[in-house]
Amino acid sequence: MIRPVLASALLLLSLFSAGAFAQTWVAGTHYKVLDTPVRTASDTGVEVAEVFWYGCPHCYSFKPIAEAWKAQAPDYIQYVHLPAALGKSWEPHAYAFYALDAMGELDKVHDALFEALAGERRPLNSPEALADFVAGYGVDADQFLEAYKSFGVRAKVQQAQAKIRGARITGTPAMLVNGKYVVSASMTGSHENVLKVVEYLAEKELETAR
Repeated sequence: MIRPVLASALLLLSLFSAGAFAQTWVAGTHYKVLDTPVRTASDTGVEVAEVFWYGCPHCYSFKPIAEAWKAQAPDYIQYVHLPAALGKSWEPHAYAFYALDAMGELDKVHDALFEALAGERRPLNSPEALADFVAGYGVDADQFLEAYKSFGVRAKVQQAQAKIRGARITGTPAMLVNGKYVVSASMTGSHENVLKVVEYLAEKELETAR
């Protein structure tokens, strides 16, 4: 027979152990709920948008963690990138992202741009400098400049910035879940926790849609 005092101690221990492993994510503390949701680009599933800048060292650190999470994410997750232009010097890199995407060449240079801008802090701050850089990775420089200066790419950049402003995102990296929630490491305490909160919110959105 277990004595009452021992039974109470075991109960307290079990409750403490459960609490240690069960994390509660709180709106307003670990994530922000938008008063007015922003439009998503995905028609199905739950959109998870990574708001980033190629020159951001925190984005550079977050990148492998986010990629590992994305690789094992469930099929209903629609993962997209939103290049931020929170300052004038960021704009060329947002244009480069959408120019390469329009050309179908983004996969060739995405990692290299992070390495050059955030890792090496190279001064790739003009269309011409970026064209020379991407040419080193097999991308036609003239076609890149044509895409960079196109109406379609300009529209994509403007749409992305309108979405980021609508979500009141003022720093990178940040995650925007289904156009309704914003999560960042300053809220959660770590990059790893950011993705735990994103996963929690994505599951919540999936349940709501059912």
